[in-house]
Amino acid sequence: MDRCDIVHDNFMRRVAARDLPAGRAPQGPLPKTLAVSLYRSGCLSRALDRQSRAMQRAGQGFYTIGSSGHEGLAAVAAALRPTDIAFLHYRDAAFQIARAEQVPGQAITRDMLLSFASSSEDPISGGRHKVLGSRALMIPPQTSTIASHLPKAVGAAYAIAAARRHRPEHAILPDDAIAYCSFGDASANHSTAQGAFNAAQWTSYQSVPLPLLFCCEDNGIGISTKTPTGWIAATFANRPGLKYFSCDGLDLYDTYATALEAADYVRTRKKPAFLHVRTIRLYGHAGADMPTTYLPREEVEAEEANDPLLHSVRLLDQAGALTPDQALVIYTQTADRVARVAAEAVTRPRLTTAPDVMAAIIPPRRDNRPTNGPSQQAREQAFGGDLKAMAEPQIMSRLINWALTDLMLTHPEIVMMGEDVGRKGGVYGVTQKLTQRFGPDRMIDTLLDEQSILGLAIGMAQNGFVPMPEIQFLAYVHNAEDQIRGEAATLPFFSNGQFTNPMVIRIAGLGYQKGFGGHFHNDNSLAVLRDIPGVILAVPSNGADAAMMLRESVRLAREEQRVVVFVEPIALYPMRDLLADKDGGWMRRYPDPSQTIRLGEVGTDGTGTDLAIVTFGNGCYLSQQARPELEAAGLKTRIIDTRWLSPLPKPALTEAVKGCKHILIVDETRHTGGVAEGLMAHFHEAAPGTPLARLTAEDSFIATGPAYAATMPSKDRIVAAARALTGAKP
Repeated sequence: MDRCDIVHDNFMRRVAARDLPAGRAPQGPLPKTLAVSLYRSGCLSRALDRQSRAMQRAGQGFYTIGSSGHEGLAAVAAALRPTDIAFLHYRDAAFQIARAEQVPGQAITRDMLLSFASSSEDPISGGRHKVLGSRALMIPPQTSTIASHLPKAVGAAYAIAAARRHRPEHAILPDDAIAYCSFGDASANHSTAQGAFNAAQWTSYQSVPLPLLFCCEDNGIGISTKTPTGWIAATFANRPGLKYFSCDGLDLYDTYATALEAADYVRTRKKPAFLHVRTIRLYGHAGADMPTTYLPREEVEAEEANDPLLHSVRLLDQAGALTPDQALVIYTQTADRVARVAAEAVTRPRLTTAPDVMAAIIPPRRDNRPTNGPSQQAREQAFGGDLKAMAEPQIMSRLINWALTDLMLTHPEIVMMGEDVGRKGGVYGVTQKLTQRFGPDRMIDTLLDEQSILGLAIGMAQNGFVPMPEIQFLAYVHNAEDQIRGEAATLPFFSNGQFTNPMVIRIAGLGYQKGFGGHFHNDNSLAVLRDIPGVILAVPSNGADAAMMLRESVRLAREEQRVVVFVEPIALYPMRDLLADKDGGWMRRYPDPSQTIRLGEVGTDGTGTDLAIVTFGNGCYLSQQARPELEAAGLKTRIIDTRWLSPLPKPALTEAVKGCKHILIVDETRHTGGVAEGLMAHFHEAAPGTPLARLTAEDSFIATGPAYAATMPSKDRIVAAARALTGAKP
């Protein structure tokens, strides 16, 4: 027999017999009417769990994680405001239901059943996933089971305080809001969660405002692995900078009183707190999981006997709010209503085509206040003597710095964050002087934790800021890539575009550094970034392009709400010369602030028809070095800078190679999984019959010392590959 049916039968029998579990008498400030409402929320959550399992058995519903045993979280919702952004644990149906009671006009039963049925009419995900979430209730959908939503909760809390000082145009949270974030006791052990706790403590320790309430729903088990008894209290009760509160989630009165106290502390002190709520887990982990396969039956039955709904019936009876008979009527009527609504929900349409599924990958455009750019006076004040230098060719790092300055002058909602971006100005000096120009509120020196850096950006983006987080080296992004893939990129997808986190992520990367190195500071793999749906990947090859592409990247974030990853080739930051010492051939003048390079626009240098070299980043530099030798061999060559690597600018690339007899792809990323794979496939389709070859890096890590470039394309290898492709003689 399904444990779900056993728990249901036990509830019906025990309430009718007044056989209720023992516990302390109701205490605290919970009014009778609200107590009854919270019980109703718990009954609805329980009925939805039962119905979702029935739908799944009938083939009308799909994978589900139940909330039974966590009904007490309805009391936490009641202690908060519906404008407090809530990043919820996947067992928090009762929280969402109780919050819906605070906001008029919510059809919460139907909405949640449409989600269970994966109907395209589901108001949060449009049928893409069974998730908790609601724009009206300020609950962004979460799909994570490993606490990856905690770093962005830290960011959202920081953004609330930051918006009080500089309110962005698209801010959505009130100045007196708090950020709420719930998770399970097993997830509290995850490195992502621990990083978020540490970031919150680190921030609080410095007296930086951070109105954040963590909530650990401690049911004592993660799938089949038990949490050691007392572990959560032992590890969180005395953390510096993180106030600890605890309550019994089986007791609505205790939970409500404690949550009120915790929320008041966070709201008035602007400091983070940790709310530890004891719960139980009924039915097993998820789907068809059977707890009796890994737990003794006696232990499972003991948990079921401690059903929080049974405790609620006892407490409401003792408080004079509701008799057991009345409680039973509410329970059965709720179940009947859910069954009726479910019968209609399963008939509603579902997504059937790829375009329908993919429609929410790219978020909707939004209107912005017009801007004419910074005034001349503001630019003179910010740049000082640099204005005169703009008339002369400069290295890439300096042009990026000036572009960032102009962008921050133009758009006050831009905020940069990262390790060393502020006082030091970055490892390579790219952000020098920006703290002096814009202050520490907009140039945030963070702790050394890439997950926290990106989480801060994601959370701030949800409150109207346009973050520009910096990851010091491309290899470091692997410490936090799920913050891009599993959080930033999926938010519009799973919210049907109702929640967004636009940003421009700057990453210093790629190879060819001579004096600083090894594989951790010279990483030439972009595969993980190109693999994420909806994310735009940009790689400039020179300073002028970098400035203009940065402007387009910010436009894409502000207007189109996109997530853009902007990889800056480290080896080209200081590059001055191209063909000879002191020729200054790779420096560029700073382009006028009105000039941009639009998404999908490639760069073409030359009109030769014998050979098209399609490349990007360092490959452009090396190809330009190789061109004189190729021209001397009689190969009229054009060099095409791809610039935008995801999505590949296919129409522009096809146009750029028209009339060329041969195509050589020069790719500094690895042979396996590199950019050349996509380019080769495209040109085979778009230019059939055209002789085509690729020169890539080896499938290797990068060495330090004299062999720093041994595994990657070089000028000489480009020349050799071009001759082999075209048959040109030396």
